[in-house]
Amino acid sequence: MAILSTLNLRKTYGSGENEVRALDGIGLEVAQGEFVSVVGTSGSGKSTLLHMLGGLDRPDAGTVYVDGKDIFTLKDEELTIFRRRKIGFVFQNYNLVPSLNVYENIVLPVQLDGREPDKEYIDSLIETLGLTEKLSNLPNHLSGGQQQRVAIARALAAKPAIILADEPTGNLDSRTSQDVLSLLKVTSAKYAQTIVMITHNEEIAQLADRMIRIEDGKIVTDK
Repeated sequence: MAILSTLNLRKTYGSGENEVRALDGIGLEVAQGEFVSVVGTSGSGKSTLLHMLGGLDRPDAGTVYVDGKDIFTLKDEELTIFRRRKIGFVFQNYNLVPSLNVYENIVLPVQLDGREPDKEYIDSLIETLGLTEKLSNLPNHLSGGQQQRVAIARALAAKPAIILADEPTGNLDSRTSQDVLSLLKVTSAKYAQTIVMITHNEEIAQLADRMIRIEDGKIVTDK
């Protein structure tokens, strides 16, 4: 069953001679529990695609279905709530709240939704990601790899339908990058979590279950 799908997704920026087709008819399906990488050079359209999949930007044409819902039929406020509940984000720059400790950062999305965190599940995430000894630390007392682990835990905390990872190893050295990717694979398998990861790094991309290559706003390979 496809937990995420797009149909004829199109997005153009600029006009006339300056027109850029960032997405040119993208159609894809991602199954429940699949770990998919989307690889492409700068300007290929992969980041625009991620923004569309996450409802962070609206397409000129086409549809995005997340967990059976056409997300662009939702009004802005409805989309914000849907995104908070159904889509987890992992960014290159971590985007942790500097004044909150590790535990508070992890449970923040659940609390923003007015819900109580599932303590057993959160504890399992913390243990899986090796953060048990760091829960009271503020982000500026963590290494880059540790901050990214917190970001992964935060993305998983609300039990979203999908996780979108935007260059999650872009600020990490090669060894830490491998560690973070291994943890993404572990969490994907352990929690049957669907992950779509954007990267320009071929080596990183090949660690996913499936690799999609984008060029000039179009899918050129899917294997």
